[in-house]
Amino acid sequence: MIRSMTGYGEADGPTAVGRLRVELRTVNHRYLNINARLPTGLARCEPELREWLRVHFARGHVNCTVRLETDEALGTAATLQVDDERVTAYLAAFRDLRDRFNLPGSPDLALLSRYNDIFVRESAEDAAEVKVEPAEFRTVVDAAARQTIRMRDDEGRRLVADLEGRLATIELALTGIGDRAPARLVTERDRLRNAVRELTEGYSVDEMRLAQEVAYLAERWDINEEIVRFRSHIELFRELLGADAHEGVGKRLGFLVQEMHREANTLGSKANDAVISHRVIAIKEEIERLREQVENVE
Repeated sequence: MIRSMTGYGEADGPTAVGRLRVELRTVNHRYLNINARLPTGLARCEPELREWLRVHFARGHVNCTVRLETDEALGTAATLQVDDERVTAYLAAFRDLRDRFNLPGSPDLALLSRYNDIFVRESAEDAAEVKVEPAEFRTVVDAAARQTIRMRDDEGRRLVADLEGRLATIELALTGIGDRAPARLVTERDRLRNAVRELTEGYSVDEMRLAQEVAYLAERWDINEEIVRFRSHIELFRELLGADAHEGVGKRLGFLVQEMHREANTLGSKANDAVISHRVIAIKEEIERLREQVENVE
């Protein structure tokens, strides 16, 4: 069954230096795009992290946030430091402002404390290289990925139910179009006969010539091929909905939606009938909803 690209998962696990937490958020994207946020001490593991995630995800935008909660017993509590260079710059700017415009007073602690950027919070996981074993790291990443995939699978099942409903609506409209198609030729034949009679002031109509004209119209307005192809696209679409989630059928479903839209346009151009035109419009509306949903299929 298809898999959605929308998902969330998190996991944590113990390491030698503290507890490691991994959070994954995934949304739709044309390709696989991984955005990783790691503590400075784990930045060296980013290439491996990307490879581990590629094992689980074929498409989608993946946001991966990694946190390391280090043990306080190791003296790793976060510390607050002052950015000396930024404070010096602020003081110089204030003095220059006072001297240039002859302003009273001088900068003090109360004034400086309003500027949060003069303080820097530094934790041990950022301050120094931490040693987390790759095997420990991957275990937590895999656990978070499996949880994310479960959510993507659940969302995929809901997508299938919605897409099946859209396909059923399209099939119903196609059946109505197929049933209506022969009647429009009869209507056009009668219209032509009446028009000729009016123009010839009641003289009899050459039925052979009228039959030739109707046969020509029947060839121009024939929509049987479009309906057959449309039904073929729907059949293949349903087969892909039931495919293995690991195959990543989202792009193929997107292509089929484009083909359905092309067939609908052809049906509309050959309609020459208000009832058929209305049903084609309804089909296009359902195709647009299909397209929106398929964009979220992996």
